[in-house]
Amino acid sequence: MLQEKEIIDRLNEIFAFVFDDDSIKITRATTSNDVDGWDSLTHVTLIGEIEEAFGFKFMMKEIVGMKNVGEMIDIIAQRAKK
Repeated sequence: MLQEKEIIDRLNEIFAFVFDDDSIKITRATTSNDVDGWDSLTHVTLIGEIEEAFGFKFMMKEIVGMKNVGEMIDIIAQRAKK
């Protein structure tokens, strides 16, 4: 099972790639309002990169229900177990 630190480290790499900004450091509380350029288009790209990196597909209800990166981390941790 992936540890939260491993998930955050991988997510930081993905966020830096998608937003072309190596200075981004996400936390559990990070939301789309905290990241310049995080709009609906980049959200689709972000989700695709995360799915590829962690080897699973989010369900639509998971994508719509995420309020912050912490919820994303919890879903990844849960889904990565299976």
